[in-house]
Amino acid sequence: MTAMATVLVTGGAGFFGDVLKRRLLAEGLDCVSLDLQPDPMVHPRLTSVQGDIRDDELVGGLFTEHRFDGVFHCAAMLAHAVKDEEFLWSSNVEGTAVLARHSAARQVPKFVFISSNCLWGESFHRPVTEDDEPRPVEIYGRSKWEAEKVLARHRDDFEAVILRSPTIVDAGRLGLLTILFDFIREGRRVWVVGQGDNRYQFIYAPDLAEACLLALRSDASGCFNIGSDDVKTLAEVYRYVIAQAGTGARVASLPKAPTLAAMRLAGALKLSPLGPYHWRMIAEDFIFDTSKLKAELGWRPTLTNEEMLAEAYKSYEKDFEEIHRRRDVSAHRQPAQMGAIRILKWLS
Repeated sequence: MTAMATVLVTGGAGFFGDVLKRRLLAEGLDCVSLDLQPDPMVHPRLTSVQGDIRDDELVGGLFTEHRFDGVFHCAAMLAHAVKDEEFLWSSNVEGTAVLARHSAARQVPKFVFISSNCLWGESFHRPVTEDDEPRPVEIYGRSKWEAEKVLARHRDDFEAVILRSPTIVDAGRLGLLTILFDFIREGRRVWVVGQGDNRYQFIYAPDLAEACLLALRSDASGCFNIGSDDVKTLAEVYRYVIAQAGTGARVASLPKAPTLAAMRLAGALKLSPLGPYHWRMIAEDFIFDTSKLKAELGWRPTLTNEEMLAEAYKSYEKDFEEIHRRRDVSAHRQPAQMGAIRILKWLS
């Protein structure tokens, strides 16, 4: 890769795309950002394009205008952010196919794809490896698995690195996390399902960006799991964030069986932002085995779950008024709608 490399970042105006884009620019790369939303960032080595990754003519024009040394495919539609499942599927799957086809035609050497732990909806009671067969339980996970298959069909055309990522957290990450943050900010009871003794892994956005950069600079290809180390229980993580916030909030427990039944009903009635993945995993363990990424790319995480969540909470508290004025931004940059969870908030 040359010092003056040019890369394409899809979803560059989104939460993680912006983190990655800034890191790449800081490393001296030229970036083209493609996103459905406008990108307010201005930089002499950044070209921002507002458009759809499914637009074959637009995407083809970008690949003709620029000689990309790599593609970072971060754009994705989330299940809680769109009501049109056909739109989600076509964006996440057909959009990936358009990008892969033009990458192959223009002989782009590296394609880095941000996949998801939503490829599964069950606890393995052990770290999940790259060899475990995906079994997604909802449309977002199925779309990510199908996008991985799209890239597999291009294995002879470019080096594809698939980073299977859990929830990405950093200052500025909102979406469903704002529900947790609102409970903490208002000093309410922060609920866990059961005893909150399950362990669920996150990833710090700058750590994921570092993995993307390492992937670009390596000759690696294939699937790699990524995630934090030293994963504590959800109750322990929440207590840490609450202590840092100093709001008087406290962790409280909901009975597991009736809570999961209520979540399923609210989801079926479209009264909750939480879907099948969430009610299956809210009280379960899920941790990726990240040894392959560490061994082959020399990657290491820097923050634990509790540290990154505390950082994200402080950012939310500081920018609270501005956040709630936002419009026309990606799902991870705006608060999620509580729906029926608001009733639980009133009782907290």
